[in-house]
Amino acid sequence: MKTEYLTNFNVAGFTYYEGASIFSKLKIGSQLKLKLEENNKYDAKAVAIYYEKSKIGFIPRTENRIFHKMLKVGLKKNLKITIQRISPNENPEKQVQVVVHLMG
Repeated sequence: MKTEYLTNFNVAGFTYYEGASIFSKLKIGSQLKLKLEENNKYDAKAVAIYYEKSKIGFIPRTENRIFHKMLKVGLKKNLKITIQRISPNENPEKQVQVVVHLMG
């Protein structure tokens, strides 16, 4: 299966969700899941990021528009999002960086 690099970014809102409580479980290469959160009062195009059943944050607002559209039209299975970098000594908003690939 062909993969195409799309982008990478730090998980936004990491401090406000379950990221800190499951931080020790996160590993480079771990697969994550995306879920639309259209009832989000701060951003109608919010896309939450999950590790297993734990919400660890969001795609940053500056990056989420295209992912919101892709999920809306059913292309979730075509996106592969994995942990690319873990930096425990960084500010919590910069501790986890992910990379997204388009699977084709």
